[in-house]
Amino acid sequence: MPDSPTTVVENWLARFDSALQNRDIDGAVALFADECYWRDFVSFTWNLKTLEGKADIERMLAVTLDEVRPYSWALAEPATGAAGAVEAWVTFETGQARGYAHLRLNDGLCYTLLTTMQELKGFEEKKGRNRDQGVSHKITKGRTSWLENKTAQEARLGYEEQPYCVIVGGGQGGIGLAARMRRLGVPTIVIEKNAKAGDSWRNRYKSLHLHDPVWYDHLPYLKFPEDWPVFASKDKIGDWLEHYTSIMELNYWSSTECTKAAFDEDAQEWVVQVVRDGTPVTLRPKQLVFALGVSGYPNTPVFDGAGLFEGEQHHSSKHPGGGDYTGKKAVVIGSNNSAHDICADLWEHGADVTMVQRSSTHISRSDSLMDLALGGLYSEQALANGVTTEKADLLFASLPYRILPSAQIPVFEQMAERDADFYAQLSEVGFDLDFGTDGSGLFLKYLRRGSGYYIDVGASQLLIDGRVAVKSGQLDHITPKSVVLADGTELDADLIVYATGYGSMNGWLADLVSTEVADQVGRCWGYGSDTPKDPGPWEGELRNMWKPTNVPQLWIHGGNLHQSRHYSNYLALQIKARMEGLDTPVYELQESHYTR
Repeated sequence: MPDSPTTVVENWLARFDSALQNRDIDGAVALFADECYWRDFVSFTWNLKTLEGKADIERMLAVTLDEVRPYSWALAEPATGAAGAVEAWVTFETGQARGYAHLRLNDGLCYTLLTTMQELKGFEEKKGRNRDQGVSHKITKGRTSWLENKTAQEARLGYEEQPYCVIVGGGQGGIGLAARMRRLGVPTIVIEKNAKAGDSWRNRYKSLHLHDPVWYDHLPYLKFPEDWPVFASKDKIGDWLEHYTSIMELNYWSSTECTKAAFDEDAQEWVVQVVRDGTPVTLRPKQLVFALGVSGYPNTPVFDGAGLFEGEQHHSSKHPGGGDYTGKKAVVIGSNNSAHDICADLWEHGADVTMVQRSSTHISRSDSLMDLALGGLYSEQALANGVTTEKADLLFASLPYRILPSAQIPVFEQMAERDADFYAQLSEVGFDLDFGTDGSGLFLKYLRRGSGYYIDVGASQLLIDGRVAVKSGQLDHITPKSVVLADGTELDADLIVYATGYGSMNGWLADLVSTEVADQVGRCWGYGSDTPKDPGPWEGELRNMWKPTNVPQLWIHGGNLHQSRHYSNYLALQIKARMEGLDTPVYELQESHYTR
């Protein structure tokens, strides 16, 4: 009778633990299959790093093992699987931290290993049994209340006392990261130019809703209520972020704009110039995080004749939504998420709308995406199966980017079959569809380029029915009253909306720090897949995201709600370790590739 999955994993872990503690690198590497992947989040590499193959793993262990001192590898719960393919959740420790891992074994050898740092020893979050008392049960004169202490601390930080970290950008990413920092005791100020937390959502077009389901979108520590809608309105999200900021007691400087930042080499700290409520303030943090969204500045192409256009024109990021467009002709340049949403909004408000599609687009129907791609990880059924949000995040991360396409292709093949009639109808009206260059669908497009897709929440039917027209081709020039395509097609226009995406996040650095620093950091996002808008070389992790950059003490944080939640944990731990003076030797700092 073959051994149970639990027995198989326990035997592997015992041998792995022994090899690592005895510094037997050959013995450890022998426990991996010929095709193998070890993805590490901070625990071994102080980096986000994927090792591919035995040679990579051997090289990493040779450099890190003496410093990391890993031990005590053990099952966190019974292993699962059968017939030579088993999976397991694993706990382990290092000299400095406690970790959590996910392991896949094929025929007794490791196929994939994900290791993650979860807490630093001696610097754990004050939670559970370690939570603060909150009050002294000793009556003395002059005692100060919680509110008095909080108000006094907020008044000092940034003036009499300097924060250890400044986060530029107070949207979902900055807010979630600041919550992690507070739990770790890292003095942090969030800089946000809007008047209130959540305004970056409130200020978008009024019909905007999340396209991702609620189970995918929780913030750290405080999940949405059980009656929260599956797809929340942008104003509802804005209100949640505002209240979250208050509940989590963040040092959140709204109505504050960062105007310049420079590194003081002598003091080894940043000099950050901000204007708060009209008053200049200088902050001197040791660590500086840019959390300015999923991407950089709006990308608004300049077409011949645009300056002569007599109507209204703006980028999608400035589209207010609503209004009365009865009798107006609107042309939307672009065919991804924002373009579809804005076309739907304009059609609802009376416009005669044409979408100009310049390149092919992947479309996933929302219901199909939830059922086929997300349901196993982020759904009520997943929760019923014991897949918590935290486990789902780790399971998604457990597949390195090299093999993620092979896991996604069957999902999107099934989607193509299930929704064949839908796709045929779109093709019939001239919409140019794709499933990615390799058929891997939406998630890989997002990771590779952050664009090129639409999650259909209704706008596709407008195209199919002809209520919104579709024209394919490149835009040649603009006249005072029209848009002219390269094939000579002329589209009358009273409004042009450029749903043309955004640049790289390091574009912000050029203006706020310097062009030299922006280029030293290099491009953000993408992982070198050598697919459209994600050129090689292969890097295996998203460029510059949530990990050390080539500019010391400068970090980039961003992504959707899921990524902001999950990866903020690792970024916060890296910054906390530096604050406490721990050794943080970064293994194979990623090279800078590409400028702005």
